[in-house]
Amino acid sequence: MSNGSRGKWLTGFAFLAFVASPELVAQYAKAPDGYSVTEVNNMFAEGMTLEITRDGTRAVVDQSYPPRADNPKGYHTRTFYDIPAGKSYTQDLLQPGGPCTGANFSGDWGDPFAMTAEINADAAKKPLKDLGPGTVNGMAAKVMEVPVEGMPAPAKVWVEGKYGLVLRLDMAMPGKPQTTFFEVKKVSFARPAAGVPAQPASCVAAGPPPPTEAEKIAAATGGNAADFVIAPIAPATPSRNPCTVLLRTVRAGSMEPITTGFQVAVDLTVDLDHPAGYKMGAGTGGKATFAGGGLKELTSQLQNGVLRIDNAPEKFDVETAYSNGEFNGVLIYRQCFAPQTVLLHVVNDPAKLSDGGYWLWVKSGKYARLPN
Repeated sequence: MSNGSRGKWLTGFAFLAFVASPELVAQYAKAPDGYSVTEVNNMFAEGMTLEITRDGTRAVVDQSYPPRADNPKGYHTRTFYDIPAGKSYTQDLLQPGGPCTGANFSGDWGDPFAMTAEINADAAKKPLKDLGPGTVNGMAAKVMEVPVEGMPAPAKVWVEGKYGLVLRLDMAMPGKPQTTFFEVKKVSFARPAAGVPAQPASCVAAGPPPPTEAEKIAAATGGNAADFVIAPIAPATPSRNPCTVLLRTVRAGSMEPITTGFQVAVDLTVDLDHPAGYKMGAGTGGKATFAGGGLKELTSQLQNGVLRIDNAPEKFDVETAYSNGEFNGVLIYRQCFAPQTVLLHVVNDPAKLSDGGYWLWVKSGKYARLPN
């Protein structure tokens, strides 16, 4: 089980059940950044207990359940979160002194207040039935009944009044009676007096987890990863209008332009329903040849290493051949951030394409325009 995913699946389930009008959401105070919450969550494992402790930018989440027939040893992990850095370290507490696994996370790490923060805006249109006041393990709450699409009966949710913390969620799944999926056993809205537990030596010795994709892009470009978008990934919302694409090849790290030693061909007629069979090979004089589909070599159109593609279609294929005999092919999904949008091929090592690199749209920052 991934501790890093705990908040996401819990929140994802909860926003289907707990919905509120904008006015209701707005009445809650800002969630504290120091607290201790103990909850029982039956969504992934019956009787799973989570103890969540946060002290500012650091948090620790213990997940456990006692020995049982399907797992005689039980389960108990502890995950240490560095929230701003997006880094986590997980230790199996049933193996004292055992290895500690580092990982990266983004977004919700399991914050119990994330349910309130991620209320689905569309669901706010659904009617709520106020069932009046209630209590959960001695904690005062407001009880609401909410219809849930696809479920046989409305869900019931208990919400704490100051911060909007969800204290309990009851729901009936198809073919099953209503049951408690989630329940807070105790909570303190104060910073823990002793702070959060310190990482054990095995976690310290593990070192940082592998860099995230954003960190890799930042290292390759020497800039802010937020300035770039990965070009071979289809955008959720395609650009409606075409733009002029300015394709540049640069060296990772230094971002120095690579203007010679390669050939480039482009297919502007890509049809994913009828994929073309491209054929690249060696021609006379050590030059590469390109064939198939609408592939056309455009090397002669490079100006100072820049290829201009006017009125770029929503999808196009780029094939490059280097003088060492290596080829690189990629399907690009158009994203227009300006009438002239820069597309970068960031190459780790031009002499060894197998070392990888990135195809990146530049949406902002100093690389969004060609150098003078």
